[in-house]
Amino acid sequence: MSNPPSPLSPNVESRPGLLRVLGPGMAVAVVVGHVIGSGIYAKPGNIAAEAGDFRLIMAAWVSGGIICICGALCFAELAVMMPRAGGLYVYLREAYGRPVAFLFGWTDFLFGLPASIGALAAIFIGSLARATGWQLGHFSQLLLAVALIVFMAWVNVIGVIWGGRMQGVTTALKAGFLAAIAVLPFAMSAAGSETVSAANYATRVEPIQTNLASQFAVVLLAVMWAYNGWHGITPVAEEIRDPQRNIPRALFGGIGLLIVLYVSANLAYHAVLPMADIKASGDHAAEAMMKTLLGPMGDKLMSVGVMLSTFGAINSNMLLGPRVSFAMGRDDVFLRPLGRVHVNYRTPAAAIIVQAVMAIALFVASMLLVRFVAGFSATSVFDVLTNYVTFSASVFYMLAVLAVFVLRKKHPEWKRPYKTLGYPFVPAVYVAFYLWFLYYVYEGKPFEAQVGLGLIAAGIPVYYAYRAWAKRHPEEMSDGQ
Repeated sequence: MSNPPSPLSPNVESRPGLLRVLGPGMAVAVVVGHVIGSGIYAKPGNIAAEAGDFRLIMAAWVSGGIICICGALCFAELAVMMPRAGGLYVYLREAYGRPVAFLFGWTDFLFGLPASIGALAAIFIGSLARATGWQLGHFSQLLLAVALIVFMAWVNVIGVIWGGRMQGVTTALKAGFLAAIAVLPFAMSAAGSETVSAANYATRVEPIQTNLASQFAVVLLAVMWAYNGWHGITPVAEEIRDPQRNIPRALFGGIGLLIVLYVSANLAYHAVLPMADIKASGDHAAEAMMKTLLGPMGDKLMSVGVMLSTFGAINSNMLLGPRVSFAMGRDDVFLRPLGRVHVNYRTPAAAIIVQAVMAIALFVASMLLVRFVAGFSATSVFDVLTNYVTFSASVFYMLAVLAVFVLRKKHPEWKRPYKTLGYPFVPAVYVAFYLWFLYYVYEGKPFEAQVGLGLIAAGIPVYYAYRAWAKRHPEEMSDGQ
């Protein structure tokens, strides 16, 4: 930008910078590939148990997509105006100051990104065992998770272009696979198969929640995990070519494609399986559908597809997530070494490596929880992790959309190559929805909500302790801020 809204200090500008090497195709692949992971495959069983009714389920998937589009309309204005590494962190910093931005970066660094990677690794390993028939012990699962996470970290350390290419390939494969899954039942029905029944859409199970508002909010909590990451292009905005054109296109095109794929996949699941069977399938509704259609081979084929999907999602998390802690380190608000760019690879190598280590640590902690704490299973840990990530991320998504109002008031002079369509109605609808959503999620899932709020609040003393340390050691800081 010719007139950046938040100029970096001379010392920061003198550091090696990131490269603008990601084109429009990779930008769309980042959005779609970052979102399609475990949610569309692992959450339908949980959603069926919470909703119990196909109409409510479809309303949640469509509503979730519409809300993401509203968010994208707002994020596009912010991302094009401030195409800097860090995404939400940068927008929150400019709107509310460094303490609020730090709280987002803190939760993402401490738990959000490691929890996402850990949950995806767990689903990958579970699908691998299902596809191969292997009986994997705890140590074998740990070795596989470590190997997977280390490999993904290495790919993204050696260059953003390699992480981007990996993202492009895996996105094309898993989006095509999901589209094939959505079409297959109806193609088989047209060919004379009797595995599809419209009567399945009318089947019901008794929902867990009795209050409709709480019920819908809890269903949306699971749905929004599947959509989580729709803003994924923004953390790498500093590495996108022609960001004024490519960022809005990637956001709108990517989310539109996701809505079509997700709605179509759910139509397929419920055409083949009655509600009770989807509920009973737990984390494996997609495999249960394919087994019904193609027998045991279909189950294995679907497991391979889930592995591919989660493999690509882990890569996207390694590509995007460390850019937030990198931005924090570059701002000198937290762990300065995270803000350094590798001289040769021109990537935030330290941030990537640290996040990989934390993801492995959280995976180990989850395994210990499953093994030694009564009442916890792999499914329950997966649900707790993903619900926490969705709840805590929603708090900051709402604040980021509010930043559109704040920054128009605070800095009307800043150049806005793209302005939010439907302003102020669209951001107002988004904020109102999330206020309702967070209230009823807190009512329906108080444990996850309280853990999320507690970990966010824990960042407050950390921020001020770090600032106090920085004042006592100005020689350790890049600009003494």
